[in-house]
Amino acid sequence: MSLLPPDSVRKLQETLHAKAKAAPNYRFYSLYDKMCRQDILAHAYACAKANRGEAGVDGQTFEDIELSDRYQWLAALAQELRDKTYQPQAVRRAYIPKPDGGQRPLGIPTIKDRVVQMAALLVLDPIFEADMQPEQYAYRLERGAFDALTRVQALLDSGHTDVVDADLSGYFDSIPHAELMKSVARRISDGHVLALIKRWLEAPVEEHDARGKVERTTRNKDESRGSPQGSPLSPLLANIYMRRFLLGWKRLGHDRRLDAHIVNYADDFVICCRRTSAEALAATRAMMSKLKLTVNETKTRLCRVGEETFDFLGYTFGWLYSPRTGHRYIGPRPAQTRIRRICQAIREITSRQWLTYEPEELVGAINRRLRGWANYFCLGRTAPAYGRVMMHTCQRLRQWLGWKYGIQGPKRARFSDRYLRAKLGLVWLPALPRSRPFSWAKA
Repeated sequence: MSLLPPDSVRKLQETLHAKAKAAPNYRFYSLYDKMCRQDILAHAYACAKANRGEAGVDGQTFEDIELSDRYQWLAALAQELRDKTYQPQAVRRAYIPKPDGGQRPLGIPTIKDRVVQMAALLVLDPIFEADMQPEQYAYRLERGAFDALTRVQALLDSGHTDVVDADLSGYFDSIPHAELMKSVARRISDGHVLALIKRWLEAPVEEHDARGKVERTTRNKDESRGSPQGSPLSPLLANIYMRRFLLGWKRLGHDRRLDAHIVNYADDFVICCRRTSAEALAATRAMMSKLKLTVNETKTRLCRVGEETFDFLGYTFGWLYSPRTGHRYIGPRPAQTRIRRICQAIREITSRQWLTYEPEELVGAINRRLRGWANYFCLGRTAPAYGRVMMHTCQRLRQWLGWKYGIQGPKRARFSDRYLRAKLGLVWLPALPRSRPFSWAKA
């Protein structure tokens, strides 16, 4: 949700946030009417459309809505909400590949449900943002992965090199509804809003089996747990529940007693300690059990940085060497899994399926992928990763050009690096300007 809200929406959000910040125990009792406002729904629609996404179980797309009449569609939705006849529909199940070879399940609500959830998010997020813990970096305004990585680096620099590299088993699918709703109701007393959230959590899931037959399951409702990834409200609900762990960690005194500090991003977190990682992991297991969550023992491990490395948010933290000074220091570099992933993406772009494209078109597609990757992987020691990616890209592009023009044998002499850069305009990662906002960049 990166679109700037109109003034009326922004002022409402500022008012709600200021009230929540000034009164930590205040419960908001009149919010449903805010969700029905035309300006809220219009901005929610714009945000949902900007996020793109596929159609839900009803098959309706944004193009369908635009072709009919977007304003009439929004007016009808507002009336449904005011009349309290709106009912969430089933969620369409989709899967995306995970780095470990598995699949991550996503829930795709209908556009109508996405817009109403986005409207709820616009109203609820300013309230709960006032309560979020400083250790939380995901899905928050003016916070992000770079801030989490910065915090990890600062802790490592200060000697907290005994690390719990933690992983939860299916966090989004495991969040217990009763405990989550209790956390939401701590701030919200509007019964209509609470009932809507509960119905979204319990929405059935539709997917196609191997023979194309539609199957509908009600696992979330039957087991009273789970918040489907892919819905607009799910990130906020995940943050709200993770807050219980972070707040409990400090209230129990683990941060001071163990000198153990958590850095959390969505369902991913590390705990940086000073030789107390075993005790920190034991405390984590005990707390997660009480929260009805499960530590993934196969992926959770203890790491003493300096003797070994750990991965967090796509970066590997460990010893690095400065080519300028020859000194070594602890810092991040792009993880091998992420390097392999971008190389695989380049391999797919330069396959024979793309031979109908002109070279400039293909290079344009490659450049977009490379720039997007480098925009994120720009921290720490990037030169080896950039070199490996560029070597792979040039080899694949030369192979593609050989197929395109029927050239046999070695192709480097004809399609040199200079030719690929100057003639075809291939982005050269080592030459891209990048910011160096962190201390490790000066090591």
